[in-house]
Amino acid sequence: MKYTGAEIIVKSLENLGIKTVAGIPGGSNLPLYDALFKSGIRHILARHEQGAGFIAQGMARTSGRTAVCFATSGPGATNLLTAVADARLDSVPLVAITGQVPLAMLGTDAFQEVDTHGLCIPITKHTFLVESAEELARVIPEAFRIAERGRPGPVVIDVPKDVQLQKADVEIWPERELPEKPASPDAETLSRISAMIDASKRPVLYIGGGITSSDANGYLTELAERNSIPVASTLTALGCIRSDHPLSLGMLGMHGERSTNLILNEADLLIAVGVRFDDRATGRLSGFCPNASLIHIDIDRAEIDKIRQTEISLEADAAEAVRGLIPLLAKRERIEWMRLVSELRKSHPPLDFKDNSFIHPANLIKMIGRLVPEDAIVSTDVGQHQMWTAQHFPFKRPRTLLTSSGLGTMGFGLPAAIGAALENPDRLSLCISGDGSLLMNIQELATLADLKLNVKIVLINNNCLGLVRQQQKLFFKGNYSASSFDSSPNFAAIAAGFGINAIRINLGHSFEDQLNSSLSSEGPILIEIPTDPDALVLPMVPPGEDNTTMIGGEYYE
Repeated sequence: MKYTGAEIIVKSLENLGIKTVAGIPGGSNLPLYDALFKSGIRHILARHEQGAGFIAQGMARTSGRTAVCFATSGPGATNLLTAVADARLDSVPLVAITGQVPLAMLGTDAFQEVDTHGLCIPITKHTFLVESAEELARVIPEAFRIAERGRPGPVVIDVPKDVQLQKADVEIWPERELPEKPASPDAETLSRISAMIDASKRPVLYIGGGITSSDANGYLTELAERNSIPVASTLTALGCIRSDHPLSLGMLGMHGERSTNLILNEADLLIAVGVRFDDRATGRLSGFCPNASLIHIDIDRAEIDKIRQTEISLEADAAEAVRGLIPLLAKRERIEWMRLVSELRKSHPPLDFKDNSFIHPANLIKMIGRLVPEDAIVSTDVGQHQMWTAQHFPFKRPRTLLTSSGLGTMGFGLPAAIGAALENPDRLSLCISGDGSLLMNIQELATLADLKLNVKIVLINNNCLGLVRQQQKLFFKGNYSASSFDSSPNFAAIAAGFGINAIRINLGHSFEDQLNSSLSSEGPILIEIPTDPDALVLPMVPPGEDNTTMIGGEYYE
């Protein structure tokens, strides 16, 4: 039976289990939307293609499964590129399907033509330019396999308008394949790794997004407990070991706890699993765990020995590797190492942030953590609020923090929270944002109003670009260039204009009651909380310094 290319795309997505897509129609993908009209797939009409990409990311990051977004050609595709690049750096499985001008018009500078295929090559796992409808029944399932296989990531499929209208015979439709079982890790290498761990005196597990992607959190905790190994997490691994677990050191790096960075400095063995040695985690590389030997386990061969040379490396799925190590390791208490870890924690406790006329954001985040359910999904934008959340929110489950880590994209939080709520309608989706970040994709309030999802937006409003201003204060002699806003929008009125409930809460005796009432209300709400523009995210490692060189408590003494 013959189907148009657009119908092949939609039916393939149906057979691959896609229930929801986000996107925006335009001239070059209208045939796709015509086919979608006859489908059972739910379409989420975003208000900007970047928003559509981040909505899809919210679905993918919380489920671990590939999500889909649509855009038209030209500006539609270029608007989507930031979300695609973001997915690449954070290893998020995403399939983006873009319309394109007809084949005969490629290269002619036609209306709304850009070389989407060429632009996407450096920011995707793979990109397809489809030249015939016959290819689509193969390309669509192949894109899913690529997005999910090995280290997850985005795939872009660029489909010219005439290819969407072409007809082709399809006899067999693709079905969603079970994920490929990861190859068993090399037994000899696992044996060498276990021997090296057992021989060490002061090992530390350094975990990243690979633990999240492979759902290795249970094995990780079991391994840490079996061998008494403290665990330091990158931003994308928070929640993979409970924040209240005695072996959890929390986040390391530029805004990690002072004790965490100092404990790492004492390690004689670093067991890096699912990490890429990002500069925000390591600080100056020559000063990162200088006395530690290195074991690196990662599914992406390109990451091993890229930044730092290993003593032993293993290219493997994190869950399979950690699971394979557990029975090889002896049960150890490591009394001396645990004593030193405890001493460093006691001598360098978390900073105490005092409230004045404003609530300090660190105290606000702690309060929110006490008020929301343990399974709440927290998305953030990028900036001070992101780091306060990473430092002080009690993450206890994997896939409960959605944040733009590698690319650091302002505007990520709100659409990602919408995607999380679509994928998890029975859970609270909480977006913690700053005024600068929220303004980047504030139009998605209209999408949220359409959907009436259980999304709570906590807006930490300091009327400036907080992290920019902080660095200007600390490293540029207080020269606040282009970091403060001359106007202060009425966010409550703006939210109301979109049809979203809103409240502004100021510090006072009923602050916590108002916050709790707002967080537990039905439907979406924007909760604006004014804060001091001079509040700093501390500790902080100055750019280019060792992680042990931390600016800290002197600003709060």
